[in-house]
Amino acid sequence: MALLLRVIISSTEARRVQLSEVPKSVDSLISILQEKLQLQGQFFLQFEDPDFGNALCNLSEISELPSERAVLHIQWSRSSLHETNSLSSISSLDTASLDNSEASSHSPTVSGQRYLRTASEWPLPFPIPTLSFDVELKLRRGNETWEKTKIGIDVTRDLKIEVLDKIVQAVFDIKAYPDNQEIESIASALISKYPCLKEPGKGKGYEGWLISIKNKLNNYRAKLRVAGCNEVSVNRKRKDDGNVFTLKKAKHGEVNHVPEHPCNHTDTSLEEQRLLLVEETKKARRNIAAISEKMELTFSLRRKEVVQEQPMIVEVQERWPALFYQEQICEEFFRITNKDLLGVFMTAIDMYTLKLLKLYRARKGAFGQDMDALLDRLDERTTDIVNHRRTAALEGLPVFLRENPTELFKKCKETEDGTKGVSVGILYVLEDNTQTTSPMI
Repeated sequence: MALLLRVIISSTEARRVQLSEVPKSVDSLISILQEKLQLQGQFFLQFEDPDFGNALCNLSEISELPSERAVLHIQWSRSSLHETNSLSSISSLDTASLDNSEASSHSPTVSGQRYLRTASEWPLPFPIPTLSFDVELKLRRGNETWEKTKIGIDVTRDLKIEVLDKIVQAVFDIKAYPDNQEIESIASALISKYPCLKEPGKGKGYEGWLISIKNKLNNYRAKLRVAGCNEVSVNRKRKDDGNVFTLKKAKHGEVNHVPEHPCNHTDTSLEEQRLLLVEETKKARRNIAAISEKMELTFSLRRKEVVQEQPMIVEVQERWPALFYQEQICEEFFRITNKDLLGVFMTAIDMYTLKLLKLYRARKGAFGQDMDALLDRLDERTTDIVNHRRTAALEGLPVFLRENPTELFKKCKETEDGTKGVSVGILYVLEDNTQTTSPMI
């Protein structure tokens, strides 16, 4: 009995194989494929199982294959991943036997993602994908010229876009967030395959490509977000067979990170805790410890709402009033970024305070009495010098920038709300019965 196979070799290569009879074993089938397709390296086979919506299953028995025709996926071992790169250079004449109707109904990129996204190791060298025919032809001629003259080709805008577009798609087949070393391996593999793209001058010859790849990856992720694919937990479905792959979740510390719910909690149970939290904020004597505990418990629900639903500020204020308490602002910032908000701010101020004060003194004559009075008050201080220097550096900014300082700085008593009507500013809280101030951003 004859058997027609469509063999997915890599994310960019598929072949049609006609067998006069069904092989007796899986090992025999692998040997036949190695011979007919001239495959090198170790691999195993998976097939699309029609009983499970064409989901991939490992082929362990030849009897598991659908009768008459089947779609096979070659899954390369780690040691053989680099060989898929050479497969991508097969000429258009070699691939002319592809069944066009079948190829259009099955996305090789998605099939590649189904395998490569499960890989625990970054492939070295990185397999640079096949480019369009005209670009490949131009680069092939450029490589021939490079061998003779060591002069690269003129990289046009269209050529660079083609190269970067294919690379970022291949990268996302493997990993959504490659690190710096992995991105460098891409640039290195690019000029190794196409030395005519090597940049003239000193260095490794791919520094410019390295920056372009990083920027292209950032832009690609941004396009996915605009298209509705949040990098939190987004599924993109294939329209042809319904199979799904998931973009990598944002890591802890990233803006779009959404943590898992605490153990034994669901959206419903956390919503109940949120309602209790709102009731606690309405009490005349608030239990700060209880509020902090429930804010910590409901963090995952809150992040899910903010990231996925992107509500208006008034909606957040209504549902999470405790989030706008000073201490909870700092706590939430730490939960999201693992950084101390006030600590980071004060560190940044300390880094620039002395430089700003030096600049103020050097040019104080150009800013009139306001700057003179500010620096004179600072010189009169004899205690808590560090805090007074910070205050002078901040108060001097609007004067130096020739802005109205009353729009940036506000003062109020501890028992007053001085934030009304202020979108961004520095609030100085005066302790009752004293003139001591402490800034609160």
